[in-house]
Amino acid sequence: MLEGVRVALVHEWLVVPAGSEQVLRELVLLFPDAELFCLVDGLSDADRADLGVGHPRTSFLQHLPGVARYYRRLLPIMPLAIESLDLQAYDLVISNSHAVAKGVRVKAGALHICHCCSPMRYAWDLRDDYLRQAGLDRGARGWAVKQMLERLRQWDFHASDRVTEFVAISRFIADRIARAYGRESTVIYPPVDADYYTPDASPRGNHYVTASRFVGYKRIPEIVAAFRELPDRRLVVIGDGPDRARVAAAAGSNVTLLGRQDRASLRQELRSARAFVFAAEEDFGILPVEAQACGTPVIALGRGGALETVVASGPRRTGHLFDTVSATSIAAAIRDFEAGVAPFAADCRANAERFSVARFRTEFGAFVERAWLAHTAGTSAPHHMPGPA
Repeated sequence: MLEGVRVALVHEWLVVPAGSEQVLRELVLLFPDAELFCLVDGLSDADRADLGVGHPRTSFLQHLPGVARYYRRLLPIMPLAIESLDLQAYDLVISNSHAVAKGVRVKAGALHICHCCSPMRYAWDLRDDYLRQAGLDRGARGWAVKQMLERLRQWDFHASDRVTEFVAISRFIADRIARAYGRESTVIYPPVDADYYTPDASPRGNHYVTASRFVGYKRIPEIVAAFRELPDRRLVVIGDGPDRARVAAAAGSNVTLLGRQDRASLRQELRSARAFVFAAEEDFGILPVEAQACGTPVIALGRGGALETVVASGPRRTGHLFDTVSATSIAAAIRDFEAGVAPFAADCRANAERFSVARFRTEFGAFVERAWLAHTAGTSAPHHMPGPA
């Protein structure tokens, strides 16, 4: 159906593989002849091979020395950089966006599908958290940053009008898209590699595990600190990032920090743990589903995507949800989890299979084909409700 259609994929940046890069891997496989564009490419050769992305076309930011180390600081000029990418030769553009990728300029008459991981967090729901964590919620510098983020918010709203169709990664994000952009979206859950993340026959340990990039909203220091209140339990932590010093300072002798690990090591830790602990309000949250795919129950904050991926009640429950994030509340949630009947590994596995790679490929491929047929048949232009105040 898309034979002869020139396709472009647009991604924000390629530096450290995370959840959105797992989606990109599948988009590259679904559209093998597509040209890939991004702002900055700093992948290692091993990560590049794993994602199958080759060497994408990049923006002018790529020419800045050492940009992969500080690209996040360039947020104020990212709109200019994404608009500088030349996509005039492409009939179908698929942006994989959690920041500015949706703002790419396409030729008149092209179909632009945005696979939206989230509206730009810094500019919308998490703006105040971002300012507070960065110590920029007061003073002259804080005022300047607020003005910059407000300009980004206005740009992001108007740039969303360049999108023909939105795909949201969860109902949680579909609601955020509606509130931010006044646009409807179709929910297609991200792919989770349930063929790789599987249970095994080895005995399950009595320890807990968490894994994440160490950034503020992931709340890894709070998870680690909870185990100071649980001295007879053990926690294994996988990951690294800017909050590493805070995580290390919160860790007691019953916490093991493994740093960043490869997929095989992550899988083994998920397979052997008593439960996976998760305290972020995530847009979807692939790791809790990977844990369930390994037959491991999840103890998670009951907000965001976890409400759609963790079954916390009924005969086939797959985990336990808690309401607030603090060391004390997380410790209490672990005690509550232990006091109940442990979820069955088979139920965790069956729940995870709802989010399989095969399902994503089928659903997203069919969506693109339907959108292309509707587009070539002639559709009305996208519209907004009133913009941000």
